[in-house]
Amino acid sequence: MKIIETTKFKSQLRDIAFYIKKDKLLASLNFVRELKKTINDLVNFPYKYRSSIYYDNKEIRDMTFNSYTIVYEIFETKIEILSIFNQNKPN
Repeated sequence: MKIIETTKFKSQLRDIAFYIKKDKLLASLNFVRELKKTINDLVNFPYKYRSSIYYDNKEIRDMTFNSYTIVYEIFETKIEILSIFNQNKPN
């Protein structure tokens, strides 16, 4: 199974990383590294996280990481990472 990051997700993650970087560069780098590691683990357990509360589709899931929600969709041959946002401030 392959992990695909959408353009929207990449843009949102870049914005979050730049925001964190304003305070601490190392924290920003660690955040991105640990998030990517957690996302890559989805290949082994794609249904580990709850069904999304934002979509009415059991194949779309909400992964929580720190105070962020990562929304992803499971397909037969891939997992598509759709978006990331602060849980308290959905777009």
